[in-house]
Amino acid sequence: MVEQNPKSKSIPPHVKAIAGSIGGMVEACCLQPIDVIKTRLQLDRSGSYRGIIHCGATIVQTEGVRALWKGLTPFATHLTLKYALRMSSNAVLQATFRDPRTGELSHGARVLAGFGAGVIEALVIVTPFEVSANFIAAKRINSRVVKVQGPVHCARTIIREEGLRGLWAGAAPTVMRNGISQSAMFTAKNAFDRVLWDKQEGDGKVLQPWQSMTSGFLAGVAGPVCTGPFDVVKTRLMAQSRSRGEVKYKGMVHAIVTIYKEERLRALWKGLLPRLMRIPPGQAIMWTVADQVTGFYERRYIHNSPS
Repeated sequence: MVEQNPKSKSIPPHVKAIAGSIGGMVEACCLQPIDVIKTRLQLDRSGSYRGIIHCGATIVQTEGVRALWKGLTPFATHLTLKYALRMSSNAVLQATFRDPRTGELSHGARVLAGFGAGVIEALVIVTPFEVSANFIAAKRINSRVVKVQGPVHCARTIIREEGLRGLWAGAAPTVMRNGISQSAMFTAKNAFDRVLWDKQEGDGKVLQPWQSMTSGFLAGVAGPVCTGPFDVVKTRLMAQSRSRGEVKYKGMVHAIVTIYKEERLRALWKGLLPRLMRIPPGQAIMWTVADQVTGFYERRYIHNSPS
């Protein structure tokens, strides 16, 4: 099975990058508190938090309301760069995988392009940024004082304590998590747009914000369920200290087995509910913004341009 490419021109990767970066910035401002709570729950091994509401309330009581937006600047930077890279690399890979004679993109090629985009963002942006965030969170939970003066200082601290490889701790599960998630997300978003709204890229039809929000939300649901264990494992690997040469988890597979033995199967999906509260709404927000940006480009520079 192949997908017929509309006669209209495709949207360039740089336009997709701009659309994704703007959408990521809006998403970060709206949903940062959920991400903070998710990370705290995943790192909680002693049962200090009794759920999402209790975790959020505890943070507010002990650290103040502003603590729910701690790390917003690096988080917004993270999402802006991540979505720019994700959207542009996916566009480039899709263009590469299209049949050069017909311009058709098979369903398998779409899945592969999404997986490739997820792998690229995981290695270039996601892993170093999340290592920094989890490094700070782990030290707070363990009552270890750490004064971080920004993302650059945080990175230097990690390199000094853990070595350069410390910035890519948990890279393997992050690659698997992001690759599978983006493969599912791009494929699902395209499918929902076609089935629900009869929308294909480049056809000149611009979705209403509520339509983009619906497709984006539905596309964002599958990823967290499928990749829960990888997300838990990458958080544990990123947070553990290597300064003394001894680590609890020796790698992705060892971490999965250890968590299963010590905390049972459900522990591999710790933080799933806050992820479901965070990722689908985040995708809804991002795609609502991104579709308007790409829609503007389609109207002005594709369908209003001379043939």
